[in-house]
Amino acid sequence: MLEQKKYSVDFRVSRWLSLLPLFIFMVACILFFVVFRIYEMDVLAMGGFMALIIGSLFAKNIGKYWESVIKGMSSDMANTLILILIVVSFFGKMMALAGVAEGFVWVGMQLHLTGALFTVFTFIIASLLATITGTSIGTLATAFPLLYPAGILLGADPLFLAGAILSGAIFGDSIGPISDVTIASCATQKYTRKEGFADIGGMVLSRLRYALVAGLISIVLFLIFGGSGQETDLAGQELIKQYSDPRGLIMLIPVVILLFVAVKSQNIYIAVTMGTLSGIAVALPLGILEVADIFTVQDGKLDGFLINGIRSVLGTIAFLIPLFGIMGVLEESGTMNEIINRLANSKLASTARGTEIIIMMGTTLSGICLGGANGPACLMFGPLTDKLGKQKHLHPYRRGNLLSGFASTIPVLIPFSSLFIIITNANMNSLVEEFSFIQPINPMLIPVGTFHPIALFLVFLFAVITGWGRLFEGENGVALKHPEVDCQKKHTA
Repeated sequence: MLEQKKYSVDFRVSRWLSLLPLFIFMVACILFFVVFRIYEMDVLAMGGFMALIIGSLFAKNIGKYWESVIKGMSSDMANTLILILIVVSFFGKMMALAGVAEGFVWVGMQLHLTGALFTVFTFIIASLLATITGTSIGTLATAFPLLYPAGILLGADPLFLAGAILSGAIFGDSIGPISDVTIASCATQKYTRKEGFADIGGMVLSRLRYALVAGLISIVLFLIFGGSGQETDLAGQELIKQYSDPRGLIMLIPVVILLFVAVKSQNIYIAVTMGTLSGIAVALPLGILEVADIFTVQDGKLDGFLINGIRSVLGTIAFLIPLFGIMGVLEESGTMNEIINRLANSKLASTARGTEIIIMMGTTLSGICLGGANGPACLMFGPLTDKLGKQKHLHPYRRGNLLSGFASTIPVLIPFSSLFIIITNANMNSLVEEFSFIQPINPMLIPVGTFHPIALFLVFLFAVITGWGRLFEGENGVALKHPEVDCQKKHTA
């Protein structure tokens, strides 16, 4: 029994002091992200390591303490997550460099979209960009200068246009096969009745039902509220023409290949390898990319999407290392087991629905504490979700969907703490200085126009209350709707 296990790490005064590193880490995240507004993952990593050092001072045996840290850092979950982040970084950087955004802008120009229709188009394009490149913040940085000024000139409402860009970034980030949110929600959810973690292809397919419903609700709302009612301007057409290039659409070929291989092989490493190689094979002959865009050395410096991909994830990896070290301390001190037992034996967790409510509240709280950063929130509450969900035999897909889903809802929209709201406002302010026709917007209003996270929260809340999409793990990891009924049928057959 887990309760009888002898744990290797003891703390002075109380076992609950093992939570001190986690508490210090969360305080550091709030200070850097919310108070000081420093959005760098390596800064959070510094906070994590300082938390571990301070925590070690309260351990009875400091040597055993650091052994537990190393054990957490070297866990299968940590290594799997780090490897996936590195591998997918190449594909994401390649797609951003290949001009996929300009290809989508060209489509909008051919369709002559204006007003609310352009706002809907912006939401769809931002969603596709985030899905393909795997980065919500990168999508915000790309989509605002491309679509925001032109959209205003073409009759879109500024508030809802900004909300459409942010909504699309969150939509794509939550379902993209190479996004940190998807990777974290898969690599933290392990099967009980077979080896391995939740596969990304299956997870994405199971997640679409929730994301698409929320997306359709968002589209209807943007269609209703997204137009300003003002006359469109020819200047808007000229502005959008500058950022239009149909060649970027050709790069959808490697995207399709990656998704097909991911679903077929259920192996993200094979899928990303095939996607990256096919992308290079398509882009080089057509002049979309040059060899120097892949790998080049100039003035003693390395450049190209390969090295830039690595650089883009180093901060996240640095963040992961102390986080999993903290998880190791909680595991080896028995605190993690104690928390799981208390939650699992609580009245709320007596049912699958109650367990999912606990996951909802824990994920949301983690996201708020981390300034709305949905990927890190999945990493922080993922191990707890894994253990809690297993108590009720919830399938890894269901656990991962709840984890990523709620991390991408309420925490994203809190105006005084969400890094997404702050970055959205910063992007708009930079355009206010550049274009005289753009007026500043009160950042407190941005959540009002950001429909997708609101719709996604309502969709997942409905799923938890009604059991819609709830899956249980059966023999060999098979997803079952009613495990007890299915098992009885097998025994009577």
